[in-house]
Amino acid sequence: MPIQILMPALSPTMSEGNLARWLKQEGDAVKAGDVLAEIETDKATMEFEATDEGTLGKILIAGGTQGVKVNEPIALLLEEGEDASALAAATPKAAPAKPPAPPAAAPAPGAPPVAVPAPAAAPAVAAAPGDRTFASPLARRIARDAGLDLKAIAGSGPHGRIIRADVDKAIAGGPAQAQTQVQVQAPSAVAAAAPAKPAAAPIPEFGPAYTEVPLTSMRKVIARRLSEAKQTVPHFYLTVDCQVDKLLALRADLNGRSDDYKLSVNDFVIRAAALSLRKVPAANASFTETALRMYTDVDISVAVATPNGLITPIVKHADQKGLAAISNEMKVLAAKARDGKLKPEEFQGGGFSISNLGMYGVKDFAAIINPPQGCILAVGAGEQRPVVKDGALAIATVMSCTLSVDHRVVDGAIGAEFLAAFKKLIEEPLTMLL
Repeated sequence: MPIQILMPALSPTMSEGNLARWLKQEGDAVKAGDVLAEIETDKATMEFEATDEGTLGKILIAGGTQGVKVNEPIALLLEEGEDASALAAATPKAAPAKPPAPPAAAPAPGAPPVAVPAPAAAPAVAAAPGDRTFASPLARRIARDAGLDLKAIAGSGPHGRIIRADVDKAIAGGPAQAQTQVQVQAPSAVAAAAPAKPAAAPIPEFGPAYTEVPLTSMRKVIARRLSEAKQTVPHFYLTVDCQVDKLLALRADLNGRSDDYKLSVNDFVIRAAALSLRKVPAANASFTETALRMYTDVDISVAVATPNGLITPIVKHADQKGLAAISNEMKVLAAKARDGKLKPEEFQGGGFSISNLGMYGVKDFAAIINPPQGCILAVGAGEQRPVVKDGALAIATVMSCTLSVDHRVVDGAIGAEFLAAFKKLIEEPLTMLL
């Protein structure tokens, strides 16, 4: 019997993914460990390896298909001794389509909707439990795309079922029409309507020309997570200015001593943040509904820009690594992130995040916290500014850093202690080498 190859779950939260492309074709021999396909998850494009041996008999889901559910059969693998004749019995068959419900007679103007009895052979539709609404799949899709709440639409199908004509009528009549339908419907036909979700802002009829770029799985997840973070996490912000002239001089000196590494300012920032979290462990924490989670490891998530959006590979045990090790590790992680080759354990987790836009000339900004973490440090560009030294005006290279804090887990005093420790390390960078 051919073996069904199922859509894998490549991360704990994955429920569906995009089958980017097949690397094996029908008729190819397959060994355990061979890469069969590339799967696009919500964070990266990952290789899917075979666990059995045989011949790839049939591809059920073509490369480039989006929204493939986890555990859905995507291919059939012929075992040793099997031929193509065994595929027919093993190919999953689609469920037969249900016949459409017969249309109901249109009620006279001003008259309440009249229920049309179902044919004698058809079983009666059970009453909807709770706030469940009966509607055809097509009606649901059209209503969702139009931003309409089905509970505000009266169904004219059998037993009050909402069909496409009902949704089209509600769209044509606007919100007032949908409300009127609820008022004239028999009380037993529908539960009290819940408030409709606000529809997306309509695109003006007159405006600039545009093209639409379909959302990737990664972009959808970024949009959802950032919206939830900004709406549900009580942010507050603390900013400190760090003079980085000594750091820049030390960086140039160290880079001139060896070709085995190329230190960046961001490497110093990661090292300083990690050591500061070791000094102020209360800032290395997350909020849960039952407890504050205090991390014993210092794992730093670092935002990296990719063509599909931001991703945060993790420098694990960053407080135990020197500048050269951090620098070389970040180069590898950033390259894998841009190529979509990060493994789940390389970007999932982390207790504290850093986002650095200094290389783009951004002076300062406030980053959105990456739940469930409690803090994220936003790093701006180093620029020459006037400062006062020993009562006299002078010029120094200053870098503004803003800490975004989840007030449920980290208080203002703790955030200030962390920034004070961070500023001291950045301004006296030799202490990071001890």
